[in-house]
Amino acid sequence: MTMTSLLAFTPWPPLSAVILLMLLVTALYLARGTAHQAIHAIAVALSRGLRLASHSVAHAEERLGTRNREVLLAAGREAKERIVEREFVRVGDTVRKDLANYPDMHRRLSEAIIRIEEDQEKAVEVPPEAPGWAQAVEVVANLDARNAGVDILSDIHKSMVKAHGEVMEDYRKASSERHSLLRRMMPDWRLIQETLGRVNKSVESVIARSMTIDRHMEEYDAIVRGEDRAVSVLSSSSIVYFFVSALVLAVATAGAAINFTLIARPMAEMVGGTSFIGAFRTADIAALVIIMVEISMGLFLMESLRITRLFPVIGALSDKMRVRMIFITFVILLLMASVEAGLAYMREVLLQDELATSSLLRGDTVSAVNGHLWITTAAQMGMGFILPFALVFVAIPLETFVHSLRTVMGLTAIGMLRALSLILRVAGNGSRHLGTLAQQMYDLPLFVPLWIETRMAAAASEEAANLHASIEAESWQEAQS
Repeated sequence: MTMTSLLAFTPWPPLSAVILLMLLVTALYLARGTAHQAIHAIAVALSRGLRLASHSVAHAEERLGTRNREVLLAAGREAKERIVEREFVRVGDTVRKDLANYPDMHRRLSEAIIRIEEDQEKAVEVPPEAPGWAQAVEVVANLDARNAGVDILSDIHKSMVKAHGEVMEDYRKASSERHSLLRRMMPDWRLIQETLGRVNKSVESVIARSMTIDRHMEEYDAIVRGEDRAVSVLSSSSIVYFFVSALVLAVATAGAAINFTLIARPMAEMVGGTSFIGAFRTADIAALVIIMVEISMGLFLMESLRITRLFPVIGALSDKMRVRMIFITFVILLLMASVEAGLAYMREVLLQDELATSSLLRGDTVSAVNGHLWITTAAQMGMGFILPFALVFVAIPLETFVHSLRTVMGLTAIGMLRALSLILRVAGNGSRHLGTLAQQMYDLPLFVPLWIETRMAAAASEEAANLHASIEAESWQEAQS
């Protein structure tokens, strides 16, 4: 039914529109109470539903936060255990390397000390014997003056000079022997000094390691107790590790892309450049498979060396089996690197053939031989041989990325759930206000009847007030009479 047909029930369309408007306003006025109740019920139901959803999301956020905290503490505890274990191994190596020969060192020190004591006893300065002139003077003094004479004094002087010379010569010989003994003591002193220096260095190294272990043990205790500070430190560290490992993986991806460029063209000559598997060329898939096999062998090699711990099965193997696995994976990597070096050489040969073919097609009969061609060939072969071994170390940032990804994803999910809970709570509170606004908008077209109703209610209340006042006045007059 069109608007024209609705306005055609009277000869005058404006009159028909006025009548329809009055009927619509009357219908809305009569249904006002029911409409208000319906709007209020819808708003309350929507508000309760949104608030219930907000509480559910907040509960899910709390559970996810608890789970993320447990995962973070477990990862931090495992990492700290590995660090402490490595520090204990280093301390053990230091003790075995520097202090294992302590008995032999002690024996050499004892022998050196004994030799020094013996030489020191031999080098003790012995005072020279007193010359005999004092006794001679005493004898001369006791002689009779008649027998005294110059001859006796002359003989005494000669004897004294001779004795003094002999004593000085003996003293010089003894001093020379003592000095030679002291010089012979110097190597022993140096040996003692060097040995004690090595011992001091080893002890200082062990003390420094023990202090490092104490610090790590304090951090480990904080992680075991689940302190908030430890959790915040682990969270920030995981975020840093995530971005750093992602950057290193991006660099490794660029290296893998260069490796793919080196071997894709020769592979097209080997497997055919016109065959496809789905929407991809077979040569490209073969080159990718070679690179992926190299990365897999690198992962297995790192796991066998116990540098990474992505595969617990490999870490649980016996030492003999791990050594075999190390040898096998390294041989496979060496063969793959050799194959890539050959493919890189083949790529350079194909490039030179294409250049020669294009030169013949252009009609150039003189072709200059490039004497420096071996440089580019050697560079490509070197890159083809080195890149597979460089991709081996992708396992280290990959392990860090995988472990930190759990924490980063958990923190991201917690942030998203927290934002969703806040949005639902705001929407729930806003739905009530929207219900009130909807009621006001419903009453907006009914302003005329509502105004009349308000005026009538005011008049009725005024009349009731006047009636009540007259009744009170009559009651007061009756009471006075």
